[in-house]
Amino acid sequence: MLIHPMPNPIALSLGPVQIHWYGLMYVLAFALFIALGRVRIRQPHIAALAWKNVDLDDMLFYGMLGVVLGGRLGEVLFYRPGYFFAHPLEILQVWHGGMSFHGGFIGVMLAMAFWARKSGRNLLDVYDFIAPLVPLGYACGRLGNFINAELPGRVADASLPWAMIWPNVDALPRHPSPIYQLLVDGLLVFVLLWLYARKERPRLAVGAMYTLLYGCARFFTEYFRTPDWEVEFAGFNISSGQVLSLPMIVGALVLLAWAYRDKGTRTARALA
Repeated sequence: MLIHPMPNPIALSLGPVQIHWYGLMYVLAFALFIALGRVRIRQPHIAALAWKNVDLDDMLFYGMLGVVLGGRLGEVLFYRPGYFFAHPLEILQVWHGGMSFHGGFIGVMLAMAFWARKSGRNLLDVYDFIAPLVPLGYACGRLGNFINAELPGRVADASLPWAMIWPNVDALPRHPSPIYQLLVDGLLVFVLLWLYARKERPRLAVGAMYTLLYGCARFFTEYFRTPDWEVEFAGFNISSGQVLSLPMIVGALVLLAWAYRDKGTRTARALA
């Protein structure tokens, strides 16, 4: 049975300035956004839409605001409203971790809506463009959670080779849930979506596919994570992350159906 290595969350100290690993994971996530975006710009069906490197830079700025503001507000409102309302100054201490993906997802969607309006781009094209650039950034965030010893997993069988004692919880073996989410919600979703997005798809299909893949992956990996809160439905306990992922799954299925039906309608009109 393993023991969480509990690395120092501070990567580097420069006098009074402390640089945390969690913050560096966000820097890495934004760097990956730019690197993957420049690869995606060169894909023939994307190049036809005349995307430019300066578009990436602009979207990154707006996206950073959406991730940080939306992610932190999501953590406050979805998961720990009582704690943060009692300790309001800690809302600003994002370097200690505590960012909600679902809040960040909403924040980025709103930020991209502002950018699309400013740049004159079709919003659905924007969503399709950035969707494959997101999963690896999410994986970086989950690595930051692991370094901070956040998001402990549910109790696991001690015979599980990677069962892990989690610091500041108890002495029971637990699933390393941030690593599961890094691998499944992050890396696996990235591979599947990148392959799907390499070919031209109906408008909004790529964005909807990411929402579907992430929603399903997160619903699965939540079974291994200690829930922040649960609700009972039809005799089953559903965790907070699963509750927030269900609308993503349902909405994505509806949007995918609409995207492909709309493409078929446009094709029929063109042939008429």
